[in-house]
Amino acid sequence: MPLVIVGLCFILSWILKNSTWKKRLRIAGFVLFFFFTNDFIVNEIMRVWELPATPFVEVKKQYEYGILLCGVGKSEVGPKDRIYIKSGADRVNHTFQLYKLGLIRKILISGGSGRLIDIGEREADELATILQLMGVPNNSIIREPESRNTHESAEAVKKILVGKATPDQCLLITSGFHMRRSLACFAHVGLSMDTFSTDFYSHPRRFTPDALLEPKVEAIISWNILIKEWVGFVAYWMAGYI
Repeated sequence: MPLVIVGLCFILSWILKNSTWKKRLRIAGFVLFFFFTNDFIVNEIMRVWELPATPFVEVKKQYEYGILLCGVGKSEVGPKDRIYIKSGADRVNHTFQLYKLGLIRKILISGGSGRLIDIGEREADELATILQLMGVPNNSIIREPESRNTHESAEAVKKILVGKATPDQCLLITSGFHMRRSLACFAHVGLSMDTFSTDFYSHPRRFTPDALLEPKVEAIISWNILIKEWVGFVAYWMAGYI
């Protein structure tokens, strides 16, 4: 993670006795700090990585299923008499809007517990509850609550869709930064489908002083997301999931 890398540079510059390496590491720490906190730099990279949004008017047909991937819940907080959503709530909001516009007939929610220690809660059930509160009838929601990652979601969704729908009748819905890995996973199991990206971290290009020069904590957050996704993509490739 960016802050760990920057911190290591400064810690090593303090520990090492070689004056040349002390200076190099100190300079590297400052350079990397500016790089990882610069909004303009990370925004340009995020704009390239995220698959772009599709305007609703450009969705030209009705899909049988909208495949909503989980990964936006916060099951570790309480009290437990309500559902908690992280910053990726647009996955749910935009899926609901697709449904209300008649662009998808049913919503297939895929995702269980991604925790190392399973505490029994399933995000597919939680997101289904939210959609029901928003007015989506239960018979329009299909839940797949057992998959622990995107690879398992692709395999589980494939089993559910057998005899019910073909890939061209389905629309894959997830965050823009996660769409490349998701699309590759689903294509790997024979489900090459249209996509609908949501939950964007990039924004229109700005050449203002605050974007070009002012350090931003939001830039570090974007780098955390990008690096995690890149590592995940490489790991999936090495495991043969994509």
